[in-house]
Amino acid sequence: MIDFEELVSIAYKRERALSRRLAKGASISAHEALVRTLEKAAGGQPLGELVHARRLAKAQAHEASKARENRPPRVLRKSHEHPPGAWLAWFDGSAMPNPGRIGIGALLKSPHGDVTEISAAAGHGDSSKAEYLALISVLEAALHRRADKLVIYGDSRVVIDDVRSHAGALALAHHAQEARRLIEALGDVHLHWIPRHRNASADALSRQAFLPDAV
Repeated sequence: MIDFEELVSIAYKRERALSRRLAKGASISAHEALVRTLEKAAGGQPLGELVHARRLAKAQAHEASKARENRPPRVLRKSHEHPPGAWLAWFDGSAMPNPGRIGIGALLKSPHGDVTEISAAAGHGDSSKAEYLALISVLEAALHRRADKLVIYGDSRVVIDDVRSHAGALALAHHAQEARRLIEALGDVHLHWIPRHRNASADALSRQAFLPDAV
């Protein structure tokens, strides 16, 4: 059985709270309660795989944070500096709570200025899954519109680095594979990380999916 301390280290705050209530209500140990809570969060996935995936995600987030701290200030590109004739896209995903309901948002802008907006509920999962589904949705839209040169922006460094490196969390591997398949089908695709405040439109579309009247 996986050590209690390791389970605590990868559990989300909400999961720890749920496990404490379960332990008290069912008169079971804190360890067993947390195992049950995380097994439920994992769905059909083995608990060991969930622990491994979250450990990797935390390590990636830590490395990304260190890289941001050590990176020298950069000059942000202006819109007119995009490659001539390129399609532009922005994506974002939200989970409420995390994990919980997923909302995805994305924008696809043609070289002529036509904008396609995507805002949809996408089941349940955590924020990384939400980000991946948002990326996949805008890639599918770009493929449908036959975008021959595409620049994509997102604020999820974990997802962007994962797609680039081919070495991400096992739990997200099938989403990464689908994103790479679409990128290969499109051909000329460039992924760029941007700060959250520069991704406000995609973020708003992802949260719009949680509104009662959202389709």
